[in-house]
Amino acid sequence: MDANAHFLITGSFGQLGKALLAEAGARGISAEGRDVDTIDITDRGAVMSWITNTHPRVVINCAAYTAVDDCEEHEDEARMVNATAVAHLADACNTSGSKLIQVSTDYVFDGTATKPYLEDDPVAPASAYGRTKLLGEQAAREADDHLIVRTAWLYGLGGRHFVGAIQRQIEAGNQHLRVVADQFGSPTFCNDLAAAILDLAAVGAAGTVHAVNSGITSWHGFATEIARQLGARIEVVPVATDEFPRPARRPPYSGLDTSRIEELIGRRLPSWQDALKRYLELACVS
Repeated sequence: MDANAHFLITGSFGQLGKALLAEAGARGISAEGRDVDTIDITDRGAVMSWITNTHPRVVINCAAYTAVDDCEEHEDEARMVNATAVAHLADACNTSGSKLIQVSTDYVFDGTATKPYLEDDPVAPASAYGRTKLLGEQAAREADDHLIVRTAWLYGLGGRHFVGAIQRQIEAGNQHLRVVADQFGSPTFCNDLAAAILDLAAVGAAGTVHAVNSGITSWHGFATEIARQLGARIEVVPVATDEFPRPARRPPYSGLDTSRIEELIGRRLPSWQDALKRYLELACVS
């Protein structure tokens, strides 16, 4: 792919959108980002006009209704953003001859597996968020040239996420943190995911790919490592999911097999521990 090919990125105010714009800039790729202030992706006419007038090589959709618990009460609204809008993007990409890259989630699985999910394993979302994101995947597949990138446990600069929540509790002087220990997945740094997405675009990857930082841990293990890397002397107490009832069911296991992306781009994404170290270093100077 031409390094100067034009990319359009939706959800550019989000942590992944910001990381993609920064990574594209570092690679000399012309990229334009938009968010709700300049485009409503649920408006088919606005989407068609933007994409068909711009004729981008690639459209990367980072926009999503990601408030997992809120989705339970507002599933129709979530469906508009997570699925209907993706159908508009797919139609516009077909008209303009653009590739659509749709960012999806581990929540399309029910989390009952005992080994990392492969891309073609059966999907069975257990929450409204997962259902609407699965509909988004189905809509993205209507694009003639599409790539669906499933990821999990995202955190990055300029966003609200688990790492920031733990860091704030430590800075507030909390000596005991109670953290769920029976949900497992791969914490993923947006900067690493952004680089992987652009690498996938560069090799013309299509279909569905899993992209997460290497390794699997629990939220408790993640919190323990955050505290360790911050040099905080606190007790991180393991608790069960049942002790923190939430409206939306979380997948107890969301390990994603990354064999396919490793073959496509010729490398593994860095370990989640290394990614956390780099994030904390950047966060301290930003």
